[in-house]
Amino acid sequence: MSASTHYDVLIVGAGVTGTALLYELARFTDLNRLCLVEKYDSIASVNSHAHSNSQTIHCGDIETNYTPEKAGAVKRVASMVINYATKLPTRERDQIIFRMPKMVLGVGKTECDYIRQRYETFKELFPRMRLLERQDIADIEPNVALVDGTWRKEEIVATGTPDDYCAVDFQALAQSFSRECVRMDRTTNKQITQLFSTKVDAIRKDDDGYVLSTSRGLIQARAVVVCAGGHSLLMAQEMGLGLNYSCLPVAGSFYFAPEALNGKVYTVQNPNLPFAAVHGDHDVKERGKTRFGPTALMLPMLERYDRSSIKEFFKVLRLDRQVANVVWDQLKVPDIRDYILRNFLYEIPKLNRSLFVKEIRKIVPSMTVADISYAEGFGGIRPQLIDKEARKLRMGEAKFTDGDGIIFNMTPSPGGTSCLGSGEADMRSIAGHLGARIDERTFERELLMGHEDTRGHKGQAEEHAA
Repeated sequence: MSASTHYDVLIVGAGVTGTALLYELARFTDLNRLCLVEKYDSIASVNSHAHSNSQTIHCGDIETNYTPEKAGAVKRVASMVINYATKLPTRERDQIIFRMPKMVLGVGKTECDYIRQRYETFKELFPRMRLLERQDIADIEPNVALVDGTWRKEEIVATGTPDDYCAVDFQALAQSFSRECVRMDRTTNKQITQLFSTKVDAIRKDDDGYVLSTSRGLIQARAVVVCAGGHSLLMAQEMGLGLNYSCLPVAGSFYFAPEALNGKVYTVQNPNLPFAAVHGDHDVKERGKTRFGPTALMLPMLERYDRSSIKEFFKVLRLDRQVANVVWDQLKVPDIRDYILRNFLYEIPKLNRSLFVKEIRKIVPSMTVADISYAEGFGGIRPQLIDKEARKLRMGEAKFTDGDGIIFNMTPSPGGTSCLGSGEADMRSIAGHLGARIDERTFERELLMGHEDTRGHKGQAEEHAA
């Protein structure tokens, strides 16, 4: 093994989470030998790709499934993304983050009462958030409030902001992190290596850290962080970690309509459902189109468009009586059972549009079947964790570690939003393990200050170690 294959830290996976960590280690620590490996030939080509997610910066203000505590934590990590991007040159910033209106819409008396109550609870945390009555909604999103120039029949109210950074191209963000690391590799004494088309086949521990068997040969590192979606759990379990978890991948699909919204319109989530409610998004890549979704379909694969991941799915499913009991418990809930059936039907050609347009009409009541089309090739996979011991689905992200220098990240939504927050947690863990120094002043100035000053706020949202 040559000296060039020895690193302080090696990161597996070049999505937005892996590249964010690489950037933070390079920029804010005194670790000098860093490496990132990616099995594909480009940055962020799977779930971080703009086609695979809703392109939303989740701040907690329009996500009705967030408690005030979780919203506060998510707001902090979301602000790190915005603070980073707004310090970039204007042209680069405008390819990464986007200003537009955003709101969460209540339809009907029950939801409207809930939205008004929620506003009183969250308005201090989000001082720019407004309570939007019918005329306010019409001023911002006329197609939500009006049908052929007249008011829609249902009572509506919303909370939101008329103009804010709320959309992001996570692939462009990951590419920016990667470019900054290339620049530091060339202009400082640090060696920051990024290897593409490099598949990791196995990881083993040795006296000097960890040895990774890859398609390029053996690579050694003192610490390792795996940021590879559902594959993270597979690799963790191969090292004896996370064995009390199973993975149930949930695919999300989308539908396109001609430009119907100026920004993002979310809806009130059913508390009995562990999945996001349908929302509408002004697409930042597909100009002139509004995207509606996501659906939620359980698929036996770890990557939406990679059939070879089917075999890997069955490894992490770890189907046994405990897993079957959790799935059965979910199916016994009528709302969940109906939701699963409905989302299956949303994937059936011809039938799907006539069914899904009913979901869209909650947001844009004038929408017709002829207006929408299935977004072929759009949508990703969320690796939904099953906690077999607790007999329930595990919401949010998870980290598995042996406490001795290796971390496996599972980052379902809002994984993209929390990329720098997750990276901060890993950076601090690794620095403590390796005895490295963190430049706290620069970290605060660049990521915790700027568009939003979040110094002193609680750290990483939904951080877990198992």
